[in-house]
Amino acid sequence: MTAALVAREVRKSYDDVTALDGVSIDVDAGEVFGLVGPNGAGKTTLVRALTGTTRVDGEVSVLGRDPEHVEKSKIGLLPQSFSPAARLTPRELLAQYGGLYERARTPEEVLSDVGIEGESAEQWYETLSGGQKRRVCVAIALVNDPEMLFLDEPTTGIDPAGRRALWSLLDGLAAGGTTVFLTSHSMAEVERLADRVGFLSEGRLVAVGSPNDLIEAHGGRSRLVVETESAPDKSRLAAGLDGDGSQPSDDPEISFDVSVADGMLTVEGVGPREIGDVVSALERRGVAFESLTWKQPGLEDVYLELTGSSFDADSAEIADTTANTADIDAGGERR
Repeated sequence: MTAALVAREVRKSYDDVTALDGVSIDVDAGEVFGLVGPNGAGKTTLVRALTGTTRVDGEVSVLGRDPEHVEKSKIGLLPQSFSPAARLTPRELLAQYGGLYERARTPEEVLSDVGIEGESAEQWYETLSGGQKRRVCVAIALVNDPEMLFLDEPTTGIDPAGRRALWSLLDGLAAGGTTVFLTSHSMAEVERLADRVGFLSEGRLVAVGSPNDLIEAHGGRSRLVVETESAPDKSRLAAGLDGDGSQPSDDPEISFDVSVADGMLTVEGVGPREIGDVVSALERRGVAFESLTWKQPGLEDVYLELTGSSFDADSAEIADTTANTADIDAGGERR
């Protein structure tokens, strides 16, 4: 496939701080590329480098040209921080920004795409909720129907329903051939949207690949986290379920790696079909437990494995990881 974006050994420093340290990326036309990293990793600096809004060392091309010389109608950009005129309505803002291009989509069409319709489209921008404001900003980035779309933290502040609606919109854009370069704090977001993911840590790109490939290579095994009622129960459970051959003879089928940390017991290598085996073993030993949580490895586990640091996502983003987690109460029911 033809590369829509190419970056080679991109470097940027601010005084004694290195923001980008030799980043190289290729993004194919029609691909959704997700860039993940905590605050300060260099994500926004890289977006600025790729869009020609900051000067860097290295080579960058967008749609085959230097970013500063690409036809502006072909590029859509939503910065992380963007504040349009406060006392214009969403409809007026879309008309204003659409007027910068020879051809643009109608305000009604773009606002409908991002879920801003009816009275919301006629209110002053400053009176909208934080999530509505961000949707309007996404609409502004789409008004020129760009071939290459840069989105820096596009769903910040948007409620879960609105976020999923925007995900569907981006799916449709990519299916229509738009190339999307997305930065996000949300592992769930990039895992849901991106064809490939890049992990940025302290200005370095530490890994690139499809979400599935990265998880398979670096995510580790699925696990069951057991919260029991007392420490002795945890010790007894560990002695009965670990994989060193010490399990009772009446449970020969139970053999997992077990560890205890931070008041929780973790059973490694448990698949969905084996949760029942663990529950049965708990019951036979008379071990009372408060909850079982089965967790599949995800991109956050990959980041931890590759960087040695936990991913610092805020609580709103952590809530999205429930797609990879199943909680089971003490009665054995999913909740």
